Amino acid sequence: MNVGIWQILIVALVVLVLFGRGRISEMMGDFGKGISSFKKGMSEAEEPKARIEPPATAPAPTAAPAPSEKSDSTGA
Repeated sequence: MNVGIWQILIVALVVLVLFGRGRISEMMGDFGKGISSFKKGMSEAEEPKARIEPPATAPAPTAAPAPSEKSDSTGA
């Protein structure tokens, strides 16, 4: 399927009519900001970062033995 210049112009005209010039320029600005943010994130990911150590965990507190009921062995 060959896309000619007339098909591209018709689609561009319909988009312009639907969204208006201001909205299209706003969307393209947001698109450009997204690309620059993506590039910045990619360059930060390539830089070696200091290794983050997990926080030291304190040993779990040992529970005191539950007081056991002493039974009287006299049998009374």
